[in-house]
Amino acid sequence: MRAGSVRRRFQQRLLTWYRRHGRDLPWRKTRDAYSILVSEIMLQQTQVERVIPKYREFLKRYPTLEALARAPVKEVRRTWYPLGYNIRPVHLHGIARETVARYNGRLPSDEKALRSFKGIGPYTAGALLSFAFKKDAPILDTNVRRVLGRVFLGPRRMKALRGQKALWDLSAALVPPGKAYDFNQALMDFGATWCTPRRPRCRPCPMKAFCQSYPLTLPNSDVPSPLLLSPLTLPSPPRGERMKVRGS
Repeated sequence: MRAGSVRRRFQQRLLTWYRRHGRDLPWRKTRDAYSILVSEIMLQQTQVERVIPKYREFLKRYPTLEALARAPVKEVRRTWYPLGYNIRPVHLHGIARETVARYNGRLPSDEKALRSFKGIGPYTAGALLSFAFKKDAPILDTNVRRVLGRVFLGPRRMKALRGQKALWDLSAALVPPGKAYDFNQALMDFGATWCTPRRPRCRPCPMKAFCQSYPLTLPNSDVPSPLLLSPLTLPSPPRGERMKVRGS
């Protein structure tokens, strides 16, 4: 099967799957860059279920970047509790202050400018560009990495992979023009709820006809194969951003 054909089938099937199975999350009901930034920072290393109530509370207390920038950082850290990873609210507060000072309170829509903020790495920049600014930007978190690695590379090539450039390039090549928002949300949901680390739903998977790792479960069983009991070691994330893990 030709690469272009596989790419198109993957795009079409993923978007169809997302229309049926995509999660209803509060930050998907807005295109406000600040609200999306808050959600993305909160979701770093924290499960979705824990983030939802804190996301709502945080935005109620600090509804704008200006409101957050005016608040004392100690207060912001208290509001953040108990999400953990307490450097995150410090970074978020710093982004708010810098945005007010440099950009008149509006987050920039340029990747280079976004990545100049401490706490915004390549993933968060891609998420903001595609979710808030309607740009065809790729993303790569742990869920996306797992999906792309399994479907397009297979276990041997994934184990031999060094660094993340190849996966970033693959993610960028897959984004359908004008559909980055839905496509990237679909990738994350598919990895979080379907192509999961230990019990992927291989039998009903819409990608199994061309997946380079199918099947990952033992025949006629839901018990993970030995391959799944030894998760791949992820490379160190870029400076200023942890590899994001999203829960189901």
